Amino acid sequence: MIGINDDLLSEISPKPCLYQNYPNPFNSSTKISYTLNGPDFVTLNIYDRLGRKIKSLANEFKSTNTYSIDIDGSGLESGIYFYKLKIGVGCFEVKKMILIK
Repeated sequence: MIGINDDLLSEISPKPCLYQNYPNPFNSSTKISYTLNGPDFVTLNIYDRLGRKIKSLANEFKSTNTYSIDIDGSGLESGIYFYKLKIGVGCFEVKKMILIK
């Protein structure tokens, strides 16, 4: 018989997660969400397609939670942008978003 030990399940914690912005593509505004499985220092930045930082959305210590940030794209040109979530010193994730005006 194969089973899962309950003690093992209690030790498994979900990894931090950066969600796809919604809506995507977007016209004037979109929302970026992410989840932290433990308190840590977080940076969240938006970059253009050439890798230049356009906007900093977070640069602070955050507690365990799910966070959502509304993005106003009215000052940006139509095109492809990337957003990067960095947690602590090494963990990061990047997603793509498209602005259509």
